[in-house]
Amino acid sequence: MSSLSKGLRRVQVTLRWDPSPVGATATDLDIVAAAYLADAPHGKPAYLVHFGSRSPDGTITLNRDSRTGQGFGADEVMTLELDRLSEGYARVVVGVVIQQRAGEQTFSDIKNTGVRILEGPVELANDDLSAVPDATAATVAEFTRDTAGSWQLRTGIRGFAADPAEFAELMGSAPS
Repeated sequence: MSSLSKGLRRVQVTLRWDPSPVGATATDLDIVAAAYLADAPHGKPAYLVHFGSRSPDGTITLNRDSRTGQGFGADEVMTLELDRLSEGYARVVVGVVIQQRAGEQTFSDIKNTGVRILEGPVELANDDLSAVPDATAATVAEFTRDTAGSWQLRTGIRGFAADPAEFAELMGSAPS
């Protein structure tokens, strides 16, 4: 079946936050993407992409990784080339996790968070993490492939009280 809609092709997810105050331990947020196979869209991820990694086929890459939130503009940038992703994949979930180096932090402890999703110059979504102040991780986007093969975006912030390893296992679960 063909469709006139090409759906989403190449998107970027950007993340920003303010650095910790002088003298405090640096705050480190990370963008994480989990790819799910068509036969297990809510099961265990086929693979994860995060700092120091990329997808096996190079379609999902972390282009910028900050450990402090210092700098101008986006602190982290992830590119998803959905139009190049194998037909065996039906879902990609993108999230943000706080690295817990100096005791537990939640999103309420981190100032001026921001997540943007863009396709070229077109902004598809713009949000912050204030909706989940007590969470230590959150999903921020879900990309799904429809029956015609086009990718669609579902936005929404869903918080988790989980460390990075737990979040990787939970982020693709169906909402309860």
